[in-house]
Amino acid sequence: MPKDQFVAIDIGAESGRAVLASLENDRLSLEERHRFSTPAGRMNGSLHWNLLGIWEEIKAGLRRCAVDGGQKRQIDSIGLDAWGVDFGLIAPSGEVLGNPVHYRDRRTEGVMEKVFQRVSRQRIFDTTGVQFMPINTLYQLVAMQQAKSSLLAAAETLLFMPDLFNYLLTGKKQSEYSIATTSQMFNPRKRAWADELLHELELPRHILPIVAPSGTVVSSLRKEMAAECRMNTVPVIAPGSHDTASAVVAVPGEGDNWCFISSGTWSLMGVELAAPLITEKSLRYDYTNEGGVGGRIRFLKNITGLWLVQECKRYFKSQGQDLDYPELERLSAAAPSLQSIIDPDHAPFRAPGDIPKKIERFCAATGQRPPTGPGDFVRTCLESLAMTYRRTLTGLEDLLGKKIKTIHVVGGGSQNSLLNQMTADACARPVVAGPSEATAIGNALVQGITMGSVKSIEHARSIVKNSFELKRFEPRETKAWDAAFTRYQEIRQQH
Repeated sequence: MPKDQFVAIDIGAESGRAVLASLENDRLSLEERHRFSTPAGRMNGSLHWNLLGIWEEIKAGLRRCAVDGGQKRQIDSIGLDAWGVDFGLIAPSGEVLGNPVHYRDRRTEGVMEKVFQRVSRQRIFDTTGVQFMPINTLYQLVAMQQAKSSLLAAAETLLFMPDLFNYLLTGKKQSEYSIATTSQMFNPRKRAWADELLHELELPRHILPIVAPSGTVVSSLRKEMAAECRMNTVPVIAPGSHDTASAVVAVPGEGDNWCFISSGTWSLMGVELAAPLITEKSLRYDYTNEGGVGGRIRFLKNITGLWLVQECKRYFKSQGQDLDYPELERLSAAAPSLQSIIDPDHAPFRAPGDIPKKIERFCAATGQRPPTGPGDFVRTCLESLAMTYRRTLTGLEDLLGKKIKTIHVVGGGSQNSLLNQMTADACARPVVAGPSEATAIGNALVQGITMGSVKSIEHARSIVKNSFELKRFEPRETKAWDAAFTRYQEIRQQH
């Protein structure tokens, strides 16, 4: 069988990468050809993504995938995934209106509560099945509406970040199922935009594009783009355009008694379902129904993930301690265990800046000794995250009415052996870690399904097992974690 070669562009909230994925004889190999940061910047008081900077990096990544030693490679297709909820607006002329605003911008503060005065929380959840987070697209649009945004008034089309980049690559304006569902404006039962909800909130329905299934060929790469990137006009495929949807395709699970944690800036923990689970209890537990590849539902909870460690690292650097992630893991492994506990989803932790200071304030408010050094701070973050996983696992089992036997951790966070062992200990379940590049792998395998070289999602998962090293972590010190979890629950109730 000839070798298939796919380019997977994976853009995250901290970094992006262009990966050349080669599939031959049911084995997939990856070659990272380009990696870049995706920093945000402030302009006129608002936090924005650097759209032009990311776009230039995407093109550089395509060029590096297309050429090897001066020779042009045969590329079969391109797929691009990115984070959810954020978007760009397109004018009738086709121009991009402004620079997309970052989901961590403060414009949505208090907006969700104002929306509930117009449409009840219950009604929104019954319609969309999505977890309530101030960052959701729904509240971003209401914030723009309240500010009488001239950009919103001028817009003809809204495109989520991966859709926006696909538009720049192909000239085609459309959305994809998995990314559309993150918005809290999509009805997963009807597989359509939630028109009545949008009408009640007086939001412009006409700017929302058609929604295509995961794995759809958006169009061919524009001729001028192909020439600039030294490629042919290959198909551009929408994989699971939401990065987690692609990552879940690469979870090497078997049967139906496993759950996943897609571990990165955010931790997304959940299961795959055939249909949305929209009940009073799932609303109370604050779980979400997001679209998955193959029309499936990713029933999960969004958890503040390694963002806390990333922000600690940034703070330490500003104080003259430039520590890399392996060094932070080493220091945290040497720190005393289960000393201070925080709630990673505590609202002040979501905003960038001075996370160690915020942790100190949280500990003071809850009567705890605060961490004292980089190792202590990072260990507090990791242990608290592991306990949040336990709480989420308990909720999943209650909602599903069954016991989950194995936790699969994929994504960049799967490389943190300390966190993996903490998760196994806290949850009293085996943890299978890997692959770390799950999003790029899933992106490439969905391209393979579309192009006919991969038969199904199940076939894709068997390819993952054939191709990548997985590490297993067995539960060990569970009694100490049981006592700590009781403290964690008590501390959460104080906030």
